[in-house]
Amino acid sequence: MTMAVTQVRLPEGLIIQVDSLVERGLYTSKSDVIRDALRRLILNQQVGTIPNTGDSVKEIREIRNKLSKNIKSFKDIEEINKLGE
Repeated sequence: MTMAVTQVRLPEGLIIQVDSLVERGLYTSKSDVIRDALRRLILNQQVGTIPNTGDSVKEIREIRNKLSKNIKSFKDIEEINKLGE
């Protein structure tokens, strides 16, 4: 798995909250927090774009599962975005 590195400047208050999530053991690192936040943002952008096939809650859960376990690159995100097509 290849990961790109990017620098992000965040307000100190936000960093304190991120550190708190790591300290409480909810995440293993700041990077994990940021990656999860971005996955959730991408998922939220998909709301309303998924065809209604009867069990949208189940469909969203399946997509969340794929997001949390399968994203290793931007290409993976593009694949998930195609689920709504």
